[in-house]
Amino acid sequence: MSLNELWFLLIAILFIGFFFLEGFDFGVGMSTRFMARNALERRVLVNTIGPFWDANEVWLLTAGGAIFAAFPNWYATMFSGYYIPLVFLLLALIGRGVSFEFRGQKDSALWVKTWDWVIFFGSILPPFLFGVLFASLIQGMPINSDMDMYAGFFDYITVFSVWGGLTITLMCLLHGLLFITLRTEDDIQDRARRLAKRVWFITVPVLLIFVVLAYFNTDMFQVRPVLVPLMIGIVVVMYVLSALFIWKDRDILAFTFGGLGIVFTIGSIFVALFPRVMISSINSAFDLTIENAASGQYSLSVMTIVAVTLLPFVLGYQIWSYYVFRKRVSSKEKMTY
Repeated sequence: MSLNELWFLLIAILFIGFFFLEGFDFGVGMSTRFMARNALERRVLVNTIGPFWDANEVWLLTAGGAIFAAFPNWYATMFSGYYIPLVFLLLALIGRGVSFEFRGQKDSALWVKTWDWVIFFGSILPPFLFGVLFASLIQGMPINSDMDMYAGFFDYITVFSVWGGLTITLMCLLHGLLFITLRTEDDIQDRARRLAKRVWFITVPVLLIFVVLAYFNTDMFQVRPVLVPLMIGIVVVMYVLSALFIWKDRDILAFTFGGLGIVFTIGSIFVALFPRVMISSINSAFDLTIENAASGQYSLSVMTIVAVTLLPFVLGYQIWSYYVFRKRVSSKEKMTY
């Protein structure tokens, strides 16, 4: 494996990790409006992700930094071409992070309600925008021979990209509901299970429609005629197993298999892209690849050494934090967020 391939793989893993971990954060944030009945229950839900959300976002920051360092041409084209949607994405993430810290700082119903709405919109907008972004990536965008992307509104917003945004949003909502069943107890836990069952029956058909749209709007099935259908089949199996365990109240297994559904969904997108990193809808000769978008070999070598050195500490810290805060959140305890 070349260093170019290694760093493409590492970036894919970082995005997969982000969607698995931050995915349930987004889902919990959305659930504060879908299932919480009062301010106390919303506070309980926020506390389920309170110790984790900021560390989970590090996966996204690291992925962006890795693209910048390993594939500067990819970074330049994507971050300039998607400037407007990425600004909205960033503002949503900032507002969401601020709301977690501010909502409990003032004893005012209006104050808390305002920040609760910021949490909701800051949780539903990012997965939708990410879905639109990744769907348009595999569909192709107008990139010229100079690696410049000139996209209009209807290049970003198509039936396929919007459906991709809806799919990722629903997957995160289901993932968050399953996480709530792991972190809460009593009535909130029971309602999360019931709502997860309903959301499952919406998410899976939406996901299957997205697959059909991908068949007609992308070259995923042409460039990877065996691997992509295999991975999509695994996604379906994961969600079927997740449903089986939801109905049996086996929360850990339901969450695990639902999360693996997200892992293989995002993984299939990167598999379909490789060795490209961005697809040109103008001419395939203008595609950005792991070769023409990459840094020099010396830079990649140094980055590899640094990554191998630091990665075990980062993973160790995050595993330790989940272990320390493994206890379920109860409405009878003191709320911190």
